Amino acid sequence: MDLRIIDACGSRFTYMEQGNGVPLVLLHGVGSGARSWVRQLDTLSACCRVIAWDGPGYGGSTALPMDAPGPDDYSDALLKLVDALGVDRMHLVGHSLGAIQAARFARRHPERLLGLTLASMSAGHARLPEAERIRLREARLSDLAALGVAGMANKRGPRLLSDQATAGQRQAVIDTMSLLRPEGFTQAVKLLTVSDTRADLATLPPAMPVQVVYGEHDVVTAPASILEVVSVRPESPVHVIAGAGHACYIEQPAAFDAILSAFIEGTLGSP
Repeated sequence: MDLRIIDACGSRFTYMEQGNGVPLVLLHGVGSGARSWVRQLDTLSACCRVIAWDGPGYGGSTALPMDAPGPDDYSDALLKLVDALGVDRMHLVGHSLGAIQAARFARRHPERLLGLTLASMSAGHARLPEAERIRLREARLSDLAALGVAGMANKRGPRLLSDQATAGQRQAVIDTMSLLRPEGFTQAVKLLTVSDTRADLATLPPAMPVQVVYGEHDVVTAPASILEVVSVRPESPVHVIAGAGHACYIEQPAAFDAILSAFIEGTLGSP
């Protein structure tokens, strides 16, 4: 499946799209891209118009103009894209860093969402002591500087999956991470430093359907951290995917897709 290109309010976006019906927008994590969602584009397009973006600075998408963008900047970028694509209301899915972006978009534009799925969500680092925030930021950026994109992909990529992942899944993760652009990755790492997903989640309207999904073997975003974030919204269902690590939608796509399909059907009556 080829990437599509669209210009929107002075920014260029690359994205993948397949299917018709209820809009379903997918946001990738810090070490990924639109192509990581190929399975969901194939399967969920039977009932939905599935759109997977390359976030700002990823793929062929224009990087954000500021050195250290915050959650509002990514929210503005997503609004540009969905408006340009004629998407009014949507189901929004964010994975890891994408969950930070999705939660902020939901906070700022609740009227645009039919439902919100936060997968393997990052809590953001804003609540951590300053020294720890700096350490976590520099650990990622020093890997990029020392190893380059390809070396970093080989080092960090396999951590996104559990020991049960197939060789093909591991290679797919590494291949996608190998396509990172340093500018976009650096901006996204800085986004992690200033983000607080828990605060955004706490402000969402009570009537907004929200669900949380994570893999039981996630070593990137610890399940305890995920549960702490979602504790501000105890009515939201939490789904644990067996036999999956951080990139649960890649490692156990059938289970992930079933959870998402049921959520969409439950919120709309029929997708």
